[in-house]
Amino acid sequence: MNYTEFTVVANHRPEVLERILRVVRHRGYTVTEMKMALENNKVWIDFTIASTRDTCLLVNQLKKLYDVVDVTCESDE
Repeated sequence: MNYTEFTVVANHRPEVLERILRVVRHRGYTVTEMKMALENNKVWIDFTIASTRDTCLLVNQLKKLYDVVDVTCESDE
């Protein structure tokens, strides 16, 4: 099982966290840890996923979300 840490910066909207988590779940990844902070009308979401799948697909899908400003990831491989 590989663990990957993500940082997502998004515009603060009520539904943004739900959209991000829905994409993660639909792509078959499991969130193992999550932290969120609100600064200057932006939401910073740090989360770790566990999966045997490649994370490139998830990064590309998260970047397509309307309110997402930036996505970075660091693999534990």
